[in-house]
Amino acid sequence: MATRAVRYVVIDAFTDTAFKGNPAAICFLEDGHQVDNEWMQSVAKEFNISVTAFLTRAVSGDNPRFNLRWFTPVAELNLCGNATLAAAHFLLSYGLVKCDVIEFATKSGILTATKVYGIKQSTLFNVKDKNYFKYSGEKESFSIELNFPVCKVIKCNPGEIPSIPETLNGASVINVTKRSLSDDLIVEVASGLDVVNLKPTFDEIRNCAGTGVIVTGPAPPGSGYDIFSRFFCPKLGVDEVTPSS
Repeated sequence: MATRAVRYVVIDAFTDTAFKGNPAAICFLEDGHQVDNEWMQSVAKEFNISVTAFLTRAVSGDNPRFNLRWFTPVAELNLCGNATLAAAHFLLSYGLVKCDVIEFATKSGILTATKVYGIKQSTLFNVKDKNYFKYSGEKESFSIELNFPVCKVIKCNPGEIPSIPETLNGASVINVTKRSLSDDLIVEVASGLDVVNLKPTFDEIRNCAGTGVIVTGPAPPGSGYDIFSRFFCPKLGVDEVTPSS
């Protein structure tokens, strides 16, 4: 159990507007601060946002590595994009690393985050304790590239498909597949506008095969994006992860 205060920030990823995007809580556990799984799960439940990440320093120096774990309000995850991006931005913006490449040791292996200069920042910070961490993010413009494992897409069992149209309230479904590293279903619909406008039935999603349902479609011409997508995962305590493109 934790015996001292834990410093944390809440970060909105995938946006340049405060209180938008995909929020993640980042808890930085300093050297010697021991906590157990039950404590981390309780903290994630207390935050009650899509993901809470826990960082501990594994290797210091010119090639830093951090242990990184992710929890929803009800379960631990094997992989999470927005909270990894948020963790990297936190470390870089607050001067906790002095290099441009960070390694994270996770349940899905070693992930890397690379600082890329001269690109508009893609995350904003809501800082709980501004006096503890020296924030340097406003002094320079940068983006972050993440290197994640490739996840193959495989065919669904025919028995997993029939409930999908009802789940999406009648959106036109073109194809249904699933991720090989998890049992999330991937539902392709006719257009990105269908993705934006659909009103999912969460009780139906809970009854679907698979842990979560990813809905995706081609972005409208002129939008500046390739695809629109939304991810629904009420089984893990997250009705919807904020749409990303």
